[in-house]
Amino acid sequence: MKIGVFSILFNDLSLDDTLDYFSGIGVEAVEIGTGGYSKSNHCDVAELLGSKQKVEEYKCKFKKRNMFISALSTHGNPVHPDKEYAAQHHKEFENTVLIAEKLGIDTVLLASGCPGGCPNDQTPNWVSCAWPEDFLRILDYQWNEVLIPYWKKATAFAREHGVTKLAIEPHPGFNVYNTETLLRLRNAVGKEIGVNFDPSHFFWQGIDPVQAIMTFGDSIFHVHAKDTYLNNRNIQINGVLDAKPYSAFIERSWIFRTVGYGHPEEIWRNMISALAAIGYDYVLSIEHEDCLMTREEGLAKAMDFLKKVVIRDAVIKKWWEMRAEG
Repeated sequence: MKIGVFSILFNDLSLDDTLDYFSGIGVEAVEIGTGGYSKSNHCDVAELLGSKQKVEEYKCKFKKRNMFISALSTHGNPVHPDKEYAAQHHKEFENTVLIAEKLGIDTVLLASGCPGGCPNDQTPNWVSCAWPEDFLRILDYQWNEVLIPYWKKATAFAREHGVTKLAIEPHPGFNVYNTETLLRLRNAVGKEIGVNFDPSHFFWQGIDPVQAIMTFGDSIFHVHAKDTYLNNRNIQINGVLDAKPYSAFIERSWIFRTVGYGHPEEIWRNMISALAAIGYDYVLSIEHEDCLMTREEGLAKAMDFLKKVVIRDAVIKKWWEMRAEG
């Protein structure tokens, strides 16, 4: 496994300055935002789509610093009930796939999106309970008439352009938000649908990340390194569904933290070991969203922490390889 960073954290810097900074602290891989809610200043989409020379120059920026691009990210809502909004996010998805093809990248990170509750809605409708029965009818509409048909077409487009790993990040607020819903979409659409595994969203929902990892198995295509602090007092009073702004960290039931500041090293060692056990040998991409630390301090602490727990050369993978060779 290698340690990477989601570059959007340094969106105010040029790509060259960002990569120089990353190189100085030992970053090995970079995740680049290209659309949706993940759009960054580190990828000029139009420029790369229009020039082979610019593509080669872009690739060289990483190569000369001994880094590589772990994935392109376009977390958006291409099934939004506002047709113009949805069309924009869909176009950014398609452009991301086309850029990935040019760069030789097979992994794109996404959100599943969330439609409205019926064809006439103007805003998304995220269902979190089964009663009244209206909610079940909403879910049936969202999944069977919107979500599955959209991702079947999107997956076919990606496949045509060499992108074989559509890594959806389970995230509350979207239809795919936990283990079960991710696997439901994968089973309905195909093996190109997999997981961008971010344990922070599992922690606050009460999901054991290790059990989720073992259930996902080889459907995990990419991993975010981000932690969550659970304020048990507030949870005991209000539960885990919390719509207060992240800046209200004292009042919230949970907040995102730098790795190691929400859960102890033992928990992270267990997660890394579970990833190694299912054969994951790719990138742990740091996504800094800690409201108590500067990006520089949060990133430095995350790097130091992950260097202690990352498994560089998993023996179990070698065993699988030897077994396959007979």
